[in-house]
Amino acid sequence: MKPVFYLGTGHPQWLWNGVMNKIPLFVSHGRLKSRKSAFPAATVPGWALDSEGFSILQRHGRWTISPREYTEAVIRYDRQIGHLEWAAPQDRMCERPIIEGGVWGGTHFAGTRQFIDPSGTLTYEQITEIQERDTVANFRELTALWQEYRRQGECEGDSPFMPVLQGDPGHPASHLRCAQMYADAGVRLHDYPVVGVGSVCRIQDTPAIGRLARALAPLGLPLHWFGVKLAGPPLIWPHITSHDSQGWSAAARREPRMEGCTHMRVRGKYVGEPSTCAN
Repeated sequence: MKPVFYLGTGHPQWLWNGVMNKIPLFVSHGRLKSRKSAFPAATVPGWALDSEGFSILQRHGRWTISPREYTEAVIRYDRQIGHLEWAAPQDRMCERPIIEGGVWGGTHFAGTRQFIDPSGTLTYEQITEIQERDTVANFRELTALWQEYRRQGECEGDSPFMPVLQGDPGHPASHLRCAQMYADAGVRLHDYPVVGVGSVCRIQDTPAIGRLARALAPLGLPLHWFGVKLAGPPLIWPHITSHDSQGWSAAARREPRMEGCTHMRVRGKYVGEPSTCAN
C-alpha cells in the first residue's frame, strides 16, 4: 500500500472550496480556531488536524489551551466540516530547541525547561522523559474527554485523537521508551489506525530517521511521520503509513517566481503586484 501524503496548508478554506477536492489535507488548529461562524462542509476526501503544538511550545514554552478547550474545538470541526480522519493530541516535542529555548536557526524558542525545571538541575534526557510522560497523559485525557462528550450527545463515533511517540531526535531508545509508557498506561497502540512519530522533522532527510524507522519496525505499528517531506520516505520505507509537510512552499516564498507564473497579490497593500509562488 502506498503511503498517504497529507498536504499541509495554511489556507483552511481549501478544505471546503473545491480547489483541493482530491487531495488529503493537513490543517492546523491555529488556522481554524478563530472562526466565529459555522464552517462549510468539507469537499476534500479526508483531512487530519494538527494541534498547533510545535508553534505553541516554540512561542510560549507550554500549552496555552486546555485539553477540554481543544477537545471542544475538535468536536466542532468534526461536526461542521466533517471528513476528519484523525487529530493530533497536545503532545510535547522533544527537540533540543523546544526544551532549552533560545535562538536556533534565527528563530526564538521560549523553552519548556523554564516551567519544568526552573532551577536548571535536570538533564536534557530527564526533561525528554517528562515530555514523553506528559504526551501519554494528554492523549489519555483527550480520549476520556471525547468519551465524556459522546455520552452527553455532543459528538459521535470513536475518538479521533491518535497517540504520538515522542523522543530525543536520532535516539531510537527514547521513542521506544515512549511506546512502553503507553503500554504501561494501558493504551494498546495496535488498536489505532495511526500512531504518530514526532520530533523528526529536523532529521527527516538524514540517516538518523532511517535508524529510528528500523528500531520502531518490530512494533508493527501504522506510523505517521510528522514533517517528513520528499527526501524522507525513501529513508523510512517501508515503515510508513502516512506523512505530512506544512513547509513545502517555504522555499517558493523566498525564491524568484517560477517561469510562466502569472499570479498577482489579491489583498494587502501590495494588491495587483506579482506574488511569490508559495502555496
